[in-house]
Formats: sequence, structure tokens, C-alpha cells
Amino acid sequence: MENARLAEEFTGGKLLLFNKPPYWTSFDLIRKVKSVVRNRLKIKKLKVGHAGTLDPLATGLMIVCTGKETRNIEKYQSQPKEYLAKITLGATTPSFDLETAIDATYPTGHITQKNVEEVLAGFLGIQLQKPPDYSARFIDGKRAYSMARKGEAVNLQAREIDIMSIELLRFDLPVIEIQVICSKGTYIRALARDIGIKLDSGGHLTGLVRTAIGSFALEDALEIEDFERNLILL
Repeated sequence: MENARLAEEFTGGKLLLFNKPPYWTSFDLIRKVKSVVRNRLKIKKLKVGHAGTLDPLATGLMIVCTGKETRNIEKYQSQPKEYLAKITLGATTPSFDLETAIDATYPTGHITQKNVEEVLAGFLGIQLQKPPDYSARFIDGKRAYSMARKGEAVNLQAREIDIMSIELLRFDLPVIEIQVICSKGTYIRALARDIGIKLDSGGHLTGLVRTAIGSFALEDALEIEDFERNLILL
């Protein structure tokens, strides 16, 4: 009876918060949740979706919806996102993070904490941001990252984003750590690139944690192992 009640809850619609593990794609997490729920509760068909992709190297909050709650995904996706990001200055990579190797180095001796704070302040507000070539955007039906990995030309158009808050948390060259609150569609990897450029240097993302989506917080999220182990208790 308990399994039947839970099965009805998941198909009727459930919202779950997860801390995405490093090296997992967002789809890996969805596939795992779907598999666990279907196998444990003997559900033949179950819709599962997420409200906002995280890059494989990133960790942090993902909202996962099941059943009829998937109808509300867009509502959750549109809410502001909060991130803690570590940026290494003085070097760039094609993907703007650690997925690809360093392709160029730049001086950092001229960079001061005041410089960084001034540059960060310049990113506040609505602006256009060019997404990374290594992104999940579609170009003529193909993923941009798939084209980039093959060395094909990628021409992504800049998109409007809104950075509502950006704060320097740590200055320890060549590394800086920042907290960012931003709109849907903001690429923190691209922000790292642009910060490096504004500092007359280079920059790439070397750590990223999503700590909040709207009013939903990472501290309330489940680890996938705990979810699998304790499904019967949810």
C-alpha cells in the first residue's frame, strides 16, 4: 500500500531538490532519478525533467520535477540563480572551464583587488552575453559543443541576461572567488571569460556551485545516494 501511495505521488507530480554530483551531466541525474523511482515503485511510465542545466564539472542545486509537476518546469527555470564561482585569471581555455586544456596565458601582475571589484561592478544589470561555443545551444539542429569538439565553426548570437548581484569573496591571485545572482540563461563560464578580458588578462572557470534557484536552497537538497537509499521514506 505504501508503494502504491508513493507511486501515485510521483506520477501525480513531485518536486525534488538534488545536489548534482561532479562529472554527472544534468541528464545523468534525471536518468538516475527516473530509473530509481520506476524500479522501486513499479511504475511503467514516468515523466521526469529538470529546471535548469548544470555543466558536468559543476555541482549544486538542481530542481527535478516528476509526473504532472513537469508542467511547471518553465516557472522554476525562470527564477534567479545563485552561484559560487572560482575563476583562475591569467589563462584561457576553449570551453572557458576545465573541460579543455589551457590554450593561452596572460600576465596578472597588474591586477589588484580594487581592479577586480571595479570590473565586477561593471557587470551589474541587463546586458548581452555571448554563450560559449562549448554549450548545449542548438545550431541548425546540432549542439554547439558537438560542433566545437569537431573543430567546426560555431557562431552563437549574444543573448540578453541580467546580473542582479556580483560580489568578490576571495582575492588570491591568480584565483578569485565570486558570488553571483543572475537570470536564466547566464553562463558563468562566459562571465569568467569576460572578467578576464576586462582585466586585460585571461580567465577561466575552475569551480562552480549553484547554491539557490529562487527561494530553493542547496542546503535543502538531497544527495542522489540518500534518495535511492531512503525512497520509501519520502
